Amino acid sequence: MEYSYEIMASKATKTERYTSQFEFIKGMKAFHEGKAKTISGIEMPDGESGRKMVLHYSELKPGMTNSGNGYFWEAAAPYHYLKDVPFSKLQSSDKIRKKPLYFGSYKLSKLVRGQSATWTPNKYYWRGKPKLDKIVCQVVSTKSATQAIKSHKFDVIDVINIYWKDIKNTKKVNFVAKIPLAYDYLGIKVGKWDAKTNKNVMNKNSKMANKSLRQAIGYAMNVKQVSKHYTNGLTFHVPTLIPAQFGDYYNKDIKGYNYDLKKASQILDKAGYKKKGKWRVQPNGKPLKINLLAKSRTPMDEPIVQNYIQQWHKIGLDVELVGNRMTEFNAFYDKVQHDAPEVDMFIAGWNLSSEPSPAALYDVGAPSNYSRFATPENTKLMNSLDSQKSFNHKYRVEQFHKWQQYMFDEAYVIPLSNSYEITSVNSALTGYSKRPSQSNSLWYQVGYA
Repeated sequence: MEYSYEIMASKATKTERYTSQFEFIKGMKAFHEGKAKTISGIEMPDGESGRKMVLHYSELKPGMTNSGNGYFWEAAAPYHYLKDVPFSKLQSSDKIRKKPLYFGSYKLSKLVRGQSATWTPNKYYWRGKPKLDKIVCQVVSTKSATQAIKSHKFDVIDVINIYWKDIKNTKKVNFVAKIPLAYDYLGIKVGKWDAKTNKNVMNKNSKMANKSLRQAIGYAMNVKQVSKHYTNGLTFHVPTLIPAQFGDYYNKDIKGYNYDLKKASQILDKAGYKKKGKWRVQPNGKPLKINLLAKSRTPMDEPIVQNYIQQWHKIGLDVELVGNRMTEFNAFYDKVQHDAPEVDMFIAGWNLSSEPSPAALYDVGAPSNYSRFATPENTKLMNSLDSQKSFNHKYRVEQFHKWQQYMFDEAYVIPLSNSYEITSVNSALTGYSKRPSQSNSLWYQVGYA
């Protein structure tokens, strides 16, 4: 457990998991900056081979009661196996890439990169032997996924929502679904990540720094109409950055950026974005060209993105895809994470933890804050969400509502949609579930009837 904190905190591993939230652990910042060889706030009262670890914090936080809160790490790492690998070479090491260790019910026995992975029972698993002799995971194209469901090629396969009507009546399968804790969003770049200070730094002269421009971009997106047309209604508009699954933390009074071209145009007019020929120019009279980065996952991604671009064109905004095409997944995140200068906006998504605080995604010290906004007001609100006052639930809810309203007004990140997550499962299989409580032990329970 201690080693997993050291992996995350070392600058040499170049992980994005380290955020300023972890610096509430005593000695964490000193270790991260290379000023200490160990993390002083990690104590093992029964020794390194004991079963107890105590974390010493400078301050306790309300969010610590939920999993995925960002203040403590929840995964172990095999120190005895990896200790001889320098942190700088850990990511590319064969011990990680080719021969990793597992403590789950199955272990990796064969890997064909980019094609398939074969898993066999882990004889050391604490519960005993699982029910299947092996599990073969195979990569298939989205185009062939529908036919694979119809022909029963796989026992378990994710449904591509745009093809739901084509497969929903398939015999001898059960469709298992859930609404995930997730959302897609439009991120608007207004700064850069500073590796020296480990902070997001805004550029007040950024092309996208004008709030009115960002708001108009949001109002010109016909998210509800697109979801209905392209995804059989299995994708739906998300109005705010705290999803409804979080109960009273969700601000139901925020209706989001609903499609309104007239309003979008009025906002631009009022802000001085005047038309010069076909396109609008900046208030200072300079040309305005906006570059959008978007990745392709399903056949419908490109027509959806091209639709948004058409809407922006209707209000006089010259928006184009970076490189005039959709971007491959790995290249997409390389550009987003490293603040490629040609990117003004990007469409990405989050899977969330069960702790509602968004600090790990949008704080000034969060590498994952890819829009790079870092206003004093956002920092103030972020701090309030996990302040000592927020041990009072009513106060914490109020602060969450304020933050959502602030983010809606500022439009640095515009929430777009979430989608039903549907899986086709062979009806002869038992024990398969989408329940969060069973996710960690899922495959141990799966077998044939």
